[in-house]
Amino acid sequence: MAVEIERKFLVRDDAWRRLTDGGTRLVQAYLANTGLASVRVRIAGSAAWLSVKSMTRGLSRSEFEYAVPLADAEAMLATLCAGPRIDKVRYCVACGPHTWEIDVFDGDNAGLVVAEIELGSEDEAFDRPSWLGDEVTHLERYYNVRLVDRPYARWSDAERAGGLP
Repeated sequence: MAVEIERKFLVRDDAWRRLTDGGTRLVQAYLANTGLASVRVRIAGSAAWLSVKSMTRGLSRSEFEYAVPLADAEAMLATLCAGPRIDKVRYCVACGPHTWEIDVFDGDNAGLVVAEIELGSEDEAFDRPSWLGDEVTHLERYYNVRLVDRPYARWSDAERAGGLP
């Protein structure tokens, strides 16, 4: 079974931008969300995938990804995805032996910037750059599948500041 071990953080400032690549636009939407798992179609540049992710809370989740032809992904986004899309630009920043992925959201999630790091184990040490803010790994409202139903534009000021709804 494929397991993703990921931690999410808010981004404190734009200092990461001087360290990054040019970024890649990602568009994704959900084909299904059963409560146990979600099925997502994602396009990143000229590549596309179907992903099945468990809805487990915490650092580790089952994740299965399969490359699909770009034309198929475009057709699925256009005809099979009932809800809104997630539109963002993903930037990569190397930091020690890891790579941070910084997602800058657009559309109804504009203003939200989240940094993610994938780890080999839940207790793996990693460098915390100065631009890294509060950890939000355990807050479901930051999951992409939740941002579709309740986008950042509809959050209260307390939620945007990291507080509870």
